[in-house]
Amino acid sequence: MEEKRRFAVLLCADDSEYVKETYGGYFGVFLDLLAEEGELWDLYRVADGDFPTDGRLSLYDGFVITGSCNDAHGDDDWIRRLMGLLRVLDSMRKRVLGVCFGHQVLSRALGGKTGRAIRGWDIGVTPINLSQQSNPLTALRIPSLSVIECHRDEVIELPQNAEVLGWSEKTGIEMFRYGEHMMGIQGHPEYTKDILAHLIDRLIDRNLISSSHAEAAKASLEKHEPDREAWKVLCRSFLKGGASKL
Repeated sequence: MEEKRRFAVLLCADDSEYVKETYGGYFGVFLDLLAEEGELWDLYRVADGDFPTDGRLSLYDGFVITGSCNDAHGDDDWIRRLMGLLRVLDSMRKRVLGVCFGHQVLSRALGGKTGRAIRGWDIGVTPINLSQQSNPLTALRIPSLSVIECHRDEVIELPQNAEVLGWSEKTGIEMFRYGEHMMGIQGHPEYTKDILAHLIDRLIDRNLISSSHAEAAKASLEKHEPDREAWKVLCRSFLKGGASKL
């Protein structure tokens, strides 16, 4: 019998009540984007100190680092521990996909720099320009993809030998590749418009964004659609080794 492929989600955020009730938590959201029949997926709530043991790392074909309300440039104990784990996964040449906070902390762990975005919050549906040299969808002649964004931090400087895969009008490093095994995406390919709409309301309630900023973000949701199916192809292809060159 063929052994099932196994993947792990390193959850860096608490589930909101809405996402928990509607999608089964962010773990369920990522499964919808990435999981396929016959695979095994495990959840580690790393923000709560739940990490895979060293002995289990070899069991996994790939890892996913999620978004977070925390700053990737912070010095929380769990963030420091996560960076140490990412360096170990790099030495093992394990496939790692980082999303939003995950994109930023992956870059930092490998020697890059993160911090507050120069142009402030980026919330809504944003078109991303894709590098045609390294774009796994080049054969489909797709020069850009729209993705849901919700971030006020960004990768300021890439690790040595990393390559920019995508950029936008507001953010210079929307995607990057490190070797053939690690990739970061600043946007949220896993998000639905519904998830972002509820998140915008939470940001308003916490006075983290202005009402005018929230209205502009919601307007972009009404006008544009994220290319979620294309992102699903791209992310699965990378994480599962379907594209030899990313």
